[in-house]
Amino acid sequence: MFKVLVCDDDAGLRLSVQAALSATGRFEVDEAFDGINAIEKIKSKTYNIVLLDVDMPRMTGLDALKVIKEHDPSIIVLILTAYANIDDAVRAVKEGAFNYVSKPIKSEDLVAMVDRAINAYSLISQASVSFAMQVEPGREIIGHTSRMKKVFNVIMRLSKVDTPVLIRGASGTGKELVARAIHSNSSFKDGKFVAINCSAIPENLFESELFGHEKGAFTGADQRKIGKFQYAEGGTLFLDEIGDLPLLMQVKLLRVLQEKAFTPVGANREIDSNVRIIAATNRALEDMNKRGDFREDLYYRLNVMPIFLPSLSERRADIHNLVNLFIQKFNRAQSKKIIGVTNEALGVLKKYDWPGNIRELENIIEHAFILEESNMLQVSSLPESILLATGTELSAAQLKIREDLIAQGEDAGLFAEETDDEVSQPLIAADEVARPSGGSVEILDFNKHKEAFEREFIIKALKMFKGRINQTALHANIPKKTLLRKIEKYGINARDYSE
Repeated sequence: MFKVLVCDDDAGLRLSVQAALSATGRFEVDEAFDGINAIEKIKSKTYNIVLLDVDMPRMTGLDALKVIKEHDPSIIVLILTAYANIDDAVRAVKEGAFNYVSKPIKSEDLVAMVDRAINAYSLISQASVSFAMQVEPGREIIGHTSRMKKVFNVIMRLSKVDTPVLIRGASGTGKELVARAIHSNSSFKDGKFVAINCSAIPENLFESELFGHEKGAFTGADQRKIGKFQYAEGGTLFLDEIGDLPLLMQVKLLRVLQEKAFTPVGANREIDSNVRIIAATNRALEDMNKRGDFREDLYYRLNVMPIFLPSLSERRADIHNLVNLFIQKFNRAQSKKIIGVTNEALGVLKKYDWPGNIRELENIIEHAFILEESNMLQVSSLPESILLATGTELSAAQLKIREDLIAQGEDAGLFAEETDDEVSQPLIAADEVARPSGGSVEILDFNKHKEAFEREFIIKALKMFKGRINQTALHANIPKKTLLRKIEKYGINARDYSE
């Protein structure tokens, strides 16, 4: 349950706010009659959310806001303001308040605003957990290392300014999650968050993709199109893999950052741009500068306050918390009740080097969930690739468990790559089948039953992974080539299971 402190010198308003929030059953609400009283309560008790009036005796809401944020920057502060004090409320947002609520307050509007604030701050919690920063329910985020705390503090600071951001880190370390956390806690939070992967766009389409084009601007431009900058107006544009941006586009991007304006392809007019730019890369931009592959001026424009995300192998002590996080996630997704991971399995996970970082760990836990039948993730449910990489040998009992798990739902060699000389005829002729006492004959055709099982198994796996071919192949232990051939053979449409 979230703990809320409502601070206003109007007793009637405090009562109405308390009633509105308490009615949801999700909030425990206390009251304070002015700024000094609010600070006294905050220093003696933990609160998640504070609602502050602007005009109060002894200490104003703006002064109280500064003290509250110095005491605990993770507290969500909402400003209560009359129409005449909107300017003060806007100033408070720039100084750390999440947003403001105008008086008189409608109950549904108040609850909606509080929910939005909680959701925005939860993104920082998720991002921080992805960096293995432990989160206490309903309380500030706690990192295991000073480096993690530094990451969290930089996220909070960048949320309150409009400067471009550069997020550095290897693939799978959570760069987009950080970008979303910054956006959702910034002054651009009411706008769109638009993500674009620079490595996935052909070079000749980059300019049109970012800035749009006019009808007839080039062959095939049969209608006007708005680009990502215009689509993200008032919000955040996330440029992932910025190191793959062509040099010509680097010049154009730099101009947008400097001039706050761009020109669509084929147009003779400029369009003003109010977009927050967050870029990310796993490449060494400094080396690219020296080779002339990345403009130095753009690099310095983006690199004002970079965020460096460490790899998972640099914080092995945090793997346990991440495993528990993913166990909770997959318990909900797969309706299971796994309560944890054995010490032996955890030891194997900590020995692994994790080249794919957090994303790879999540996939491994998902794989283990599919195989595991007990209430704890065992070594026997980990992928063979992890066991081999860590030099882990299973005991005879564990090997038996593993074989039984993999054998469930599969015939021996069911999904192995087939050879051209594979026997396709029944092993037993029809006239050799034993007759039941009733006199009727059942034709036991191995291939017929095998194909029926294959089709059923593939459909079940596609449903589980929402029609995603790569995920289905990985976690169902089917070679992708074989899976695609079987899908075609049985007339299965993977898109039918995407929802």
